[in-house]
Amino acid sequence: HMNETNRDGIAHGSSTEKRPAEARRIQANSGSQLRKPLCSLLPASMPSPSLRLAVVGAGAAGLAAARELRREGHAPVVFERAAAVGGTWLYASPAPAAAADPLGAAATHSSLYASLRTNLPREVMGFLDFPFTAARGSVVDARRFPGHQEVLRYLEDFTQRFDLYGLVRFQTEVVGVRREAGGRWAVTSRKLGEKGEQDEELYDAVVVCNGHYSEPRVASIPGDLYFPTLTGADAWPGKQMHSHNYRVPEPFLDQVVIVIGASASAVDISRDIASVAKEVHIADRSAPTSTCEQQPEYDNMWLHSMIDHAQGDGTVVFQDGSSIKADVIMHCTGYLYDFPFLGDDSTITVDDNCVDPLYKHVFPIEVAPDLSFIGVPWKVIPFPLFELQSKWVAGILSGRIKLPSKDEMMEDVKAIYSRLETRGWPKRYTHNFSGGYQFEYDDWLAEQCGHPPIEEWRKLMYAANAKNKAARPERYRDEWDDDGLVALANEDFKKYF
Repeated sequence: HMNETNRDGIAHGSSTEKRPAEARRIQANSGSQLRKPLCSLLPASMPSPSLRLAVVGAGAAGLAAARELRREGHAPVVFERAAAVGGTWLYASPAPAAAADPLGAAATHSSLYASLRTNLPREVMGFLDFPFTAARGSVVDARRFPGHQEVLRYLEDFTQRFDLYGLVRFQTEVVGVRREAGGRWAVTSRKLGEKGEQDEELYDAVVVCNGHYSEPRVASIPGDLYFPTLTGADAWPGKQMHSHNYRVPEPFLDQVVIVIGASASAVDISRDIASVAKEVHIADRSAPTSTCEQQPEYDNMWLHSMIDHAQGDGTVVFQDGSSIKADVIMHCTGYLYDFPFLGDDSTITVDDNCVDPLYKHVFPIEVAPDLSFIGVPWKVIPFPLFELQSKWVAGILSGRIKLPSKDEMMEDVKAIYSRLETRGWPKRYTHNFSGGYQFEYDDWLAEQCGHPPIEEWRKLMYAANAKNKAARPERYRDEWDDDGLVALANEDFKKYF
């Protein structure tokens, strides 16, 4: 990859024939009489149009998209409401509004807590051609599982290295995306801090990269099967908050805290709080009903099944029958996909956290390829996935790679739902890539783009980390047994330096 003449990511557009969006559509339709394979590479000699593209968000996904779109010869404009790149990796104290609405998103995009360290080793995490090594010049935290500040530094290095800062409009929020009669997209944005001032501009296509870690999902959503209604929680006198607004443990000194959830943030935050709290009780919906266990290595932390109900005197009763008087209920219950700037003409719906219908989790079928989503899947290694999705989208937008027919795309989406049903998974797991599927998906994308598959060492290291995490839940970030794979990775990285 680094042998490309434009490997620095700077667009060498002088030889790219500039064509209007209409030309792309005519070109894309010209082969419609041919038998449509799932995806095909068009001859490299065909001139590709340069499109004006709106990218929503300058986190890791938006930065990957901007680089790949420009490498393909397009002209992306990146909208970012923060004053810096990084997206969810941009640490921010909760906005004052969070105190009034501790269960809501308030005005804070980031969900980072101060102690957060990566739960993947840095070798695995990085973009495919820009290694996240401890040998980079701006490294401050050289640990293999670094803190969030180091990931932000890496993304800043990436932005600098590929000269992406000039593409980003900072402190600019996209408030509306509307499809025009001619097929182009009107994007309405506003500069934060300027009252009433809104700009509307036309783009050939829109790439949505706004992440999915900023709109809290809470356990007390009525009728939500994921986390049943907490009966009596409205009248419960204690404090309730979502992990989105958690930053440091000190406010929980000597308190009794219930943490709902069992995912990465619940594990980290329960241990963080246990360092200062009187007691921490974890409510895990996947634990057997009778569960009430003190946690190994802690004298003040217990695991329970889910909460049965809460009472007006501050008591919380678990399904195992045990009860405690608690000061705080912390909802570590995940996030919702949220695209407030999209209207019905986006042709997608979000129901039970399933974005539907998306071909290969990227393209809304009716308006493909002019609207796309980067980074929807979860339980993945995010950065390489963002990169491969972005390469695919960029190639399709230039007409170099061809999408199958709408009918074929819809059949593919239906097949995903059938697989879910066969596994007995709920709809909200549509974009859950656990169980090895992510590498099958990554390699499929790579094949479409003419890119090598994901490196074998990366796949093995991901598996080794999962095994180590299960064996050493408290120490996996500092003790491991895969130094041989680290050596392979570092050898592989030499070609990029």
